[in-house]
Amino acid sequence: MSKETVDARGLLCPMPVIRLQDAAKDLPAGMEVELIGTDPGILNDVPAWCRINGHQIQDSWRQGDEYHVLLTVGE
Repeated sequence: MSKETVDARGLLCPMPVIRLQDAAKDLPAGMEVELIGTDPGILNDVPAWCRINGHQIQDSWRQGDEYHVLLTVGE
């Protein structure tokens, strides 16, 4: 299965999570999604959103001025 990328660079909370939510709602369970943003808050906001919505965080990291969160869409 391929990976979906959500570009939230330049957006501040809560917009990265809203972009992620909009993308994930149409994806099948098991699909990987990578969120890329410049707001360090996504490293806290996205895991909280995933717990509430049944998605699974696979990894998160900083690369230069960008923050990445890789998750798998739940049921």
